[in-house]
Amino acid sequence: MTTYDTSAPLRSRTHTWQPRPDMTPEILGMSGLEILRASLKGELPGASMMSTLGFRLTEAAEGVAVFEGDPGDHLLNPMGTVHGGFLATLLDSALGSAVMTLLPAGTAYTTVQLGVHMIRPVMADTPTLRCEGTALHVGRTTATAEARVTGTHDGKLYAHATTTCAILRTG
Repeated sequence: MTTYDTSAPLRSRTHTWQPRPDMTPEILGMSGLEILRASLKGELPGASMMSTLGFRLTEAAEGVAVFEGDPGDHLLNPMGTVHGGFLATLLDSALGSAVMTLLPAGTAYTTVQLGVHMIRPVMADTPTLRCEGTALHVGRTTATAEARVTGTHDGKLYAHATTTCAILRTG
């Protein structure tokens, strides 16, 4: 059995986030697209999950949400590739946010089904990945969307996914 050098210095990773504000009447009166655009402008904090895993919202338009994520060795699974959960979370974020862009004020969503297909491995040194989600159907009680993760450096497809979301009327 191979013996590994365990004397290498430990590495650490620190991240910060701004806590989500209380749901004020102003926020409750915003559409999903308005909330995402306010986040892009820095007027509202982004979801804390983004800083935890190292990805960010870069675009939001009607029916579309785009995120970019940076793989790294802090995301490795036991086989030495980036854990599929990173891609699944990136995809779920783009899918749900694409649906969110079409929701009126007083409406929320939650994922009820997520189907992910990993196409090629992501390594610790893989450059930034782009994930674009597109809403396909947003109805009164359910919504569906699809998303793709591509390399910003090579344009190759790394993963794709679909979702079904439940629409929740909160107002």
